Amino acid sequence: MMARQRNAALLGASMLLAVGLTAGTALVPSSPAAAASKGSTSSGTWTTSRVNGPARTLVKDDTGTVRATLTDGSRSVVLVGATRQFAEPSTTSATVTTSAWVRLLAAPFAGSVDLAWVQAQLVDSSPDVLAHALAYTTGAPEVLDGSGAHVSGDDSYGPLVNGARQEGSDWNDYYGVAATYGDQTDAPEAAQFRAVDCSGYVRLVFGHRGGLPMTLTPDGVRLPRRAVQMDASAPGTLVVPNRGTQVTSFGALLAGDLVLFDANTDDGTAVDHVGIYLGKDSAGRHRFVSSRKTADGPTMGDVGGGSRLDGTGLYATSFRSVRRL
Repeated sequence: MMARQRNAALLGASMLLAVGLTAGTALVPSSPAAAASKGSTSSGTWTTSRVNGPARTLVKDDTGTVRATLTDGSRSVVLVGATRQFAEPSTTSATVTTSAWVRLLAAPFAGSVDLAWVQAQLVDSSPDVLAHALAYTTGAPEVLDGSGAHVSGDDSYGPLVNGARQEGSDWNDYYGVAATYGDQTDAPEAAQFRAVDCSGYVRLVFGHRGGLPMTLTPDGVRLPRRAVQMDASAPGTLVVPNRGTQVTSFGALLAGDLVLFDANTDDGTAVDHVGIYLGKDSAGRHRFVSSRKTADGPTMGDVGGGSRLDGTGLYATSFRSVRRL
């Protein structure tokens, strides 16, 4: 496996906390069923409100600022917290500066907001979904656990076979461990060690690191193996359905959403690539991160096609659907 050059992947390691809360503030849970139900706190009055497209609850602080978005049927929650910057300087000059943090609920959101949980997440600086996603991109430093075992770093898409990167590397191949799904066991492939293809990367970030249940057989409840299966039957909420045409409206997108593509014209019109939406970049473009052959692994850069959802590039024109896990 050929290693990519290791440059700094994350800028702003010292992040400025942009949260106007302090630990220990008492929050009274409020009901999202009401248009503007209230919870009284020691720092003011918070409100929740319901909006559609997709159906979701917005949690606002006492200034009226949206601090959290919880989407019906999804475990993915977007919070407005510390400002940070993501970058991959060896592959793109664009950066993503964002205050969005993506955390996962223990179960799909069913309408009841736990404001105490929201408050705790707003002051939590531990790695979230986006931080985990960037931890495997070009130039990411190697991270080891307490025993010296590899946790994350700049890694590959898959082994070279006849001059091309091979698909099929899942999260457990990356770590070289067996994965069990009910009565099914997936043994790791030695040649795919420290490698993840596009859907394997999503499973690594949301499944192994985030804790979402995974499966090899799509069931609509657990995270399936392939991009086409994630488009059709992954858990969560279908934010933008696949109509077989380019998605050109971005108003419903939130950080952490799965973005799905028909990027390969050799396999018909089915979805064949998946990434994770990061937000608008320094050029005002909608940027995502994914694992792909041309970059030999996870990247938010522009090697082998710009990591942009808008415009006329490869991934923009092949952008087909959005799902919120």
